[in-house]
Amino acid sequence: MLNNRKKYLQIAFNRSLSEVKEMIFLLPPSNKILIEAGTPFIKNYGSDGISSLKNWWGKKIGEQGYIIADLKAMDRGLREVQTVAKAGASAATCLGLAPIETINEFIKNCQSNGIDSMIDMMNVKFPFEVLQKLKKLPDIIVLHRGVDENNKNREKQLPHNQIRAIKGVYGKILISVAGGETTRDVIRTYFNDADIAVIWRSFYESPKNTAKLAQEFLKLIK
Repeated sequence: MLNNRKKYLQIAFNRSLSEVKEMIFLLPPSNKILIEAGTPFIKNYGSDGISSLKNWWGKKIGEQGYIIADLKAMDRGLREVQTVAKAGASAATCLGLAPIETINEFIKNCQSNGIDSMIDMMNVKFPFEVLQKLKKLPDIIVLHRGVDENNKNREKQLPHNQIRAIKGVYGKILISVAGGETTRDVIRTYFNDADIAVIWRSFYESPKNTAKLAQEFLKLIK
């Protein structure tokens, strides 16, 4: 559903339903923006929250928007995949730390439900060790420096060095990078050939500045 010749900005939302609605309608209408229902948001609002995001963003851009359900599945993701797909999600996430059997089933069930599979490699030191064991590759690989790592270990680098290595082996697979919040982080993410840059904190902390923040980050997409 995404074009591997384009770059995208993924914005994760984790505030209250009413606040997120306001933020969605503040965003500039752009099909380069991907909307993420963050894990806390899903825990609070479930499939109804995902459906709301789909509806609001679709109205804003005048076409079907791309909605990501950040499930972070670790086991028995079939029911969750079916639920978020029915609610209107375009993609869902599974952790790369999950058992290989779980990841294989997750990818299979995403495909059968018509949504993209995203495997989040947070805390996976060598993503190749996971990828080479899979029956089928996911649609998107997420290279991720976690929130707590950002807060406690600012010296830890974003895994940009892995992007071209993975693409060198697996070709045109899409790669998303999460965990960088600054303009510099996003520039480096795109420069190193990632397809998607994920942002959440700046929007979470300054919801009234949603339009300005989005426009500033969109300028970085060529």
